[in-house]
Amino acid sequence: MPRWKALPDELDPQIREFTGQLRRLVDRGGLGIAALADRTGYSKTSWERYLNGRLLAPKGAVVALAEVTGTNPVHLTTMWELAERAWSRSEMRHDMTMEAIRISQARAALGEFGGPVQSGQSTQTKQTKQAKQTRPPKQAGTAGVAGPAGVSPTVPPQAAAPRMDQFGPPPVIPPPEAPRGATPGSGKRRLLMFGAGALGAALIVAVGFFVLDGKGGDGSEAKKSPSPSASATQLPAGVKCVGAGCGGKDPEAMNCGGRRAENSTTVVIGTATVQVRYNKTCKAAWGRIQGAAPGDVVQLTKGAKTSKKVTVGTADTDAYTPMMAVDSASDVKACATLANGQKGCTT
Repeated sequence: MPRWKALPDELDPQIREFTGQLRRLVDRGGLGIAALADRTGYSKTSWERYLNGRLLAPKGAVVALAEVTGTNPVHLTTMWELAERAWSRSEMRHDMTMEAIRISQARAALGEFGGPVQSGQSTQTKQTKQAKQTRPPKQAGTAGVAGPAGVSPTVPPQAAAPRMDQFGPPPVIPPPEAPRGATPGSGKRRLLMFGAGALGAALIVAVGFFVLDGKGGDGSEAKKSPSPSASATQLPAGVKCVGAGCGGKDPEAMNCGGRRAENSTTVVIGTATVQVRYNKTCKAAWGRIQGAAPGDVVQLTKGAKTSKKVTVGTADTDAYTPMMAVDSASDVKACATLANGQKGCTT
């Protein structure tokens, strides 16, 4: 049986209760982490996180566990929904706390907690005040108002010219266009403009011809499609290998196990059950032992070729070998050597 670690103290009570229920189902089914991963299609690493409270199991994994252990999935998914809400609340509180910390750090960096005013700000303020003091006084712009000193009141005051700092530089008004033939050399300018336009049109035509059909043909070469034989074989979603690419790899990690695989041949040796597992999509097989004792060994053979030997651990009751690329499950057999000396192979 697995030796469960203590759940984190900060775990929400509803999540703690739900995780404990998952552990009880695994114990009641006599499942090790490896068997649980192989039967449900979720990795060993994921189940270790689910069962230790570090990550909330997804609904699909919960339903798969219910099917493997013969549990009513309705009651288990109800507990999962409550745990999922509690998990969302915990994540929201964590996000709000982190956001408040970031805001406090940003305010402190900007000096909004009573820090000294930057020297650049005081300098800019002084320059603004000096500019206001040095501006020239406005001149009167309406009749009946006394003008500057020394100007007779009978002379109407002149309108004040707009300041450069207020409206920008005065606009430059181009002179009126001279009539045709009024200036010498105008005919040459028109001739040059006409020549430049004709040259530009010729360049556009040449570029268009080169882009559309640079070789002077009908463009059939550019329309040719790649050969269908060049396209890669498409695998189902999640499957990561096929055939020789699966050799020596973990069927669970490559998503070839779980519900995607089938049992080909089975043999009972003592209290252990030895099977050949096969996946048609991955075109690979592997050996599995269940109901085993610590120290039992399982291995897959294909003629003179053998897979790596896998020994059942002290906390598990099952194990499986790496994959071997095969055309048919009948090409291989799984063999086991029990700790008490019994041996046997599938046929």
